[in-house]
Amino acid sequence: MCALSEETVVKMYKVMTQLNSMDRIMYESQRQGRISFYMTNFGEEGTQIGSAAALSSEDLIFGQYREAGTLLWRGFSLDQFMNQCYGNCEDLGKGRQMPVCYGSKGLSFVTISSPLGTQMPQASGAAYAFKRQKNGLCVICYFGEGTSSEGDAHAALNFAATLECPVIFFCRNNGYAISTPSREQYKGDGVAGRGPAYGIHTIRVDGNDVFAIYNATKAARDICVSENKPVLLEAMTYRLGHHSTSDDSTAYRSIDEVRYWDERDSPIARLRYYLVSKGWWDDAKEKVWKEQNEKEVLQASARAEKKLKPNWTELFKDLYHDMPQHLSLARKFW
Repeated sequence: MCALSEETVVKMYKVMTQLNSMDRIMYESQRQGRISFYMTNFGEEGTQIGSAAALSSEDLIFGQYREAGTLLWRGFSLDQFMNQCYGNCEDLGKGRQMPVCYGSKGLSFVTISSPLGTQMPQASGAAYAFKRQKNGLCVICYFGEGTSSEGDAHAALNFAATLECPVIFFCRNNGYAISTPSREQYKGDGVAGRGPAYGIHTIRVDGNDVFAIYNATKAARDICVSENKPVLLEAMTYRLGHHSTSDDSTAYRSIDEVRYWDERDSPIARLRYYLVSKGWWDDAKEKVWKEQNEKEVLQASARAEKKLKPNWTELFKDLYHDMPQHLSLARKFW
């Protein structure tokens, strides 16, 4: 039984539902041509919030691209999310990244890069550095079951195992790698089945149960920090939304299938049932929070959209320690 406080569980619910609202509004913004691209987190809110809540705020996060909830949990503001998606002058990345490629040094979240799997060996290296520093922290690296087919996944798992690095490899197995269903991605027993072959402690957990995710991640972190060993955690969940705004999932799965998972196993609905059963939530609180939540997201989006784009003359600023000569010469003509 999860022994979390009312305050913590209510925060979990509010962050999950705020992420859901942000996804819905930003997805519609992309469809209206106001931003260029977006990826939703529908159905996978529990994996992100449950795991983020179990970590130390200083543990280093390597995301893949569907981990906005972990940043929201740590305090990344709605304005910061919107500034990044609109690529305006207040975007921390100065408009150089695709939308949803968030990053925050202050919140120990490494900037997301679009290519699949590149974050995995980087996470192993960062964890090895943590081990040498003896700082009592761990690294968590998120990836999808499709990414587990990349060569970088093998390199990362093997390095982490042989060098005994304090890193949690968190696999979000949501059933689809874009349009490729998991049954065509591998013939073995998912991703967890590979852990023992690398000599890595492994657990598979219900990804739509936020408490199961919290407890599994907390236990994994304890192993990482106390034993300096990696852990592979496979969270079984379901991607309710399209892979991205560039995808139409109705081309490869039925609407009935999506509706079945939404009605049967929504992580948000499951957590709300728990809150109501404990007397910590009711319809009145839901109504107030829903109105406040949507208003905050819409206002942040409106503010970000009105801000200017970054000045193009700063395109190469802070990319180099020493500006290359040809760029220094070119700047004279800007």
